[in-house]
Order: sequence, then C-alpha cells, then structure tokens
Amino acid sequence: MENPGSGEVIVVGAGVVGLTTALVLAEAGRRVGVWAREHSERTTSAVAGALWWPYRIAPEASAREWALDSLGVYEELAARPEDSGVRLVEGVMGETGLDELGSWAARVPGLRAARAEEYPGPALRARLPLIDMPVHLRHLRERLLRAGGTVEERTVTDLAELDAPVVVNCSGLGARELVPDAAVRPVRGQLVIVENPGIREWVVSKDAVDGTTTYVFPQPDRVILGGTTDEDDWSLVPDPEVAARIVEQCAALRPEVAGARVLGHRVGLRPVREAVRLEREVRPDGRVLVHNYGHGGAGVTVAWGCARVAAELVGTGA
Repeated sequence: MENPGSGEVIVVGAGVVGLTTALVLAEAGRRVGVWAREHSERTTSAVAGALWWPYRIAPEASAREWALDSLGVYEELAARPEDSGVRLVEGVMGETGLDELGSWAARVPGLRAARAEEYPGPALRARLPLIDMPVHLRHLRERLLRAGGTVEERTVTDLAELDAPVVVNCSGLGARELVPDAAVRPVRGQLVIVENPGIREWVVSKDAVDGTTTYVFPQPDRVILGGTTDEDDWSLVPDPEVAARIVEQCAALRPEVAGARVLGHRVGLRPVREAVRLEREVRPDGRVLVHNYGHGGAGVTVAWGCARVAAELVGTGA
C-alpha cells in the first residue's frame, strides 16, 4: 500500500468546504481529484447568502478559531473582488450585543455597538466579508485546476470503494447516507433574489420569539433576501407564500426592496449536525479517510480554517 502521506487524494464534494479543502491540499503539492455528484454551481453553497459570521455551529471554541482563520483569507481575497467574489461590506447585526460575544470579536474589523439611528434596538455594526458565491466557487475551482487538481461529476455510493490512499469526505448532507451518519440533517433555507435598487449595506434581524432570521445581503447586481430555517425539511421547491413573507419582512428593514423586480427564488438545505465532524480515520488496509462535514449554515464562515485542519489530518503539514 502506498504511503498515505504521498500520492492521490480524492475529495468527495464540490461545495465551498470541498473545493476549499481540495485547493489547500493541491497548493501544498498534493495530487487532488474532486469527485462530486453535482457541479459546484448546483450545490447548497451556490445559493448561500454567504455573510461571514459564526452561525449555529459547534464546537464553539474550535469553530471560532476556524472562522478567524477563514476571515484572514477572505480579507486578502477582498482585494480582488471581481475575481474572488469577496467584498468587505458594512452592515448591522440586529438583536446582538457585544457582551454576547467572546474574545474572538476583537479580531472583527469595525465591530462596535450600533447607534440608535442605525438600528432600533440592540445591534452590532461591523465590516464583514460578504461573498458572491457563484463567483467565489468559480474562483476556487479555477485555482484548483491551476494547481493541478481535477474536478469530476461522479456519484460516490461507498467511501470504502474509492481507490485512493487518502479520501477526504466533504459530502455535506450527503454524509447522512454515505457514511452513514444519521446525525446529519437538513435545515431548509429559502431565498428571494431581487434587483439591487441601490442598497450598499447588509442587515440581519433576529426574531427572539420564533427564532427566525431576516436578512438583506446586497451584491453589486442583485440583493439576496432571506430567509427560513426549516428543520428536517427536504423540499427544494420554493414556496410562493414563504417568498412573499420574506419580501415583506425584508422590506420592513429596507423599504427599497418592496418594489424591486424579482429575479429568482432559491432553496438550499444546510447540512446541520450537533457538531462538525473533522477527524481522521485509518482504515484496516492502511488507507486514510478524513471527515470534514456538518457545518450547517456556517460552511463559508469556517471553510478555510477547516480545510487547513483537514490538510493537517491528511498529513501534508499544510
């Protein structure tokens, strides 16, 4: 058997976690092939609102380290937004106070309590990475290809059957059947995409009663309105009544979106788990299997930090 520290690595999954992990490995000199059932533009990552912020992810201490590691990368990528899809954008995180955050918050650029004229109630203001996911996924894919990696649309039904010394499982919700891991479950998110009527800042509002989150994320040519957190809901079909409610709730935050032309509707299933599974497993035949899944709605936020840990588990020293 070939030494797991050398030779080919197969990464299963082409969402933001899979592509980022493959890229870190490839740029560290490994031969990497990404196998995925769907093209990255059809993954859950492609429809994500994609504001950097540690969101419903555990274990908390590790997640914050992964998030801050990723923040540093996104700040660098924001120097080339047309290529990377990453911009640093001002905005307000409603119903959140500084006292609710840990020491990690000191690293967040421009983070401060919002003033009364900026938001009616307790809120934070910050300058955070806001990511145009179709552009960013293309950026990751192109960098991976330049580093010598490959991407193939191939359906994987059994991790044990993959003929490579190292396999990295970034299958997201697919891990429920592939591992199998019944702890992975969907949390459905529905979005409405509208033309941008001139909005430059993002806003997030949390309803303390029902736990829902409403958000307005502006991209240069459109605005992403959200959203829903429908636990254990597998439907990928947009609900027109839900869409109307999303627009109404977002218009309460930014009245300009009320009359904006609707460009489309999106649904994604967040791969939620009680804690991210990021660990190394050595098979009886000596092959290595590294798991990196269960990031829920925070995949973008922790992608680079998790990718670097996964690379270390593979044995690159990256």
